[in-house]
Amino acid sequence: MEYRNLGRTGCKVSPLCLGAMMFGAKTELPESMAMIDRAIEAGINFIDTANVYSRGKSEEFVGQALARNGKRDRIVLATKVHGKMDDADPNAWGNQRRHIVQQCDASLKRLRTDWIDLYQIHRPNSEVPIDETLRALDDLVRAGKVRYLGTSTFAAWQVMESLWVSKELGLNRFICEQPPYHLLDRRVERELVPFAQTYGHAIIPWAPLASGFLTGKYRRGEDPPKDARVQKSPGGRGDYLFTDATFAVIERLDEIAKTKGCTVSQLALAWCMNQPGITSPIFGPRTMAQLEDNLGALSVSVADEDRKKLDEVSRPGRAIVPYYEADFGPHKQRW
Repeated sequence: MEYRNLGRTGCKVSPLCLGAMMFGAKTELPESMAMIDRAIEAGINFIDTANVYSRGKSEEFVGQALARNGKRDRIVLATKVHGKMDDADPNAWGNQRRHIVQQCDASLKRLRTDWIDLYQIHRPNSEVPIDETLRALDDLVRAGKVRYLGTSTFAAWQVMESLWVSKELGLNRFICEQPPYHLLDRRVERELVPFAQTYGHAIIPWAPLASGFLTGKYRRGEDPPKDARVQKSPGGRGDYLFTDATFAVIERLDEIAKTKGCTVSQLALAWCMNQPGITSPIFGPRTMAQLEDNLGALSVSVADEDRKKLDEVSRPGRAIVPYYEADFGPHKQRW
């Protein structure tokens, strides 16, 4: 496997990152541990989770799996902080020092480790000055609890602002951003990806399969499978997902996948993995079968001709479906 630098660091990560959001939610402990073992066996050395995933259960499952198989030292382990961890406590969320330091210690316990390789701010928080957030994170790095720092779903200008503040104050800087990116939403190609290429920033996209919509299970004119994440419902996500434009992308993927002898999901993952500026897309399987399918993307090549065909139905820098929208004013963020 060809491992890639995590941004401007010398840390090497696999070209796919195992996302653990389903672990502790829809995937029970035995299968979660088996999936982690299988991913490591296939060469995956990068695992991403978050404290808010099932309120700590995902981290617990990952921690138990790595303690059992003894592979913690080989894994680049990433987690996140920001989300609400206690409905009754107004301080149990956000990017302030109190919450960050408290939750880092809690994540370390759940993960059964002495350090976190990549600690990420899960969402922007305009009420908290970025210097407070960065000073807290810098203290964690200096204490040896965290190796590298990252963000998730920050705008390019917010990452750039953070780099300026880090330089001005002599603080450890963010080296990685985790944005939504796939064939139905390519907006990060406008500013974020060029920024990352210019400044040596890693990009590890979330939802590279568009929350399962690019797996091939959704077909034009057919009802989605009963266990599918997205269903047709008035006022739901189906209003903007079940469109001619989205099905045009799926049908083109299907056409190309057949010529390559791979699945639609494998091609969609391989496309994302091999786009300019992309370090390691995060795939989040729910079952072992999904994991095996996703791992198959590692052996799928994407030629320039394939990209041209996909660009015809999914134009660069555009969004067919706006998977992420946010108003960065106080109390107005929507995830």
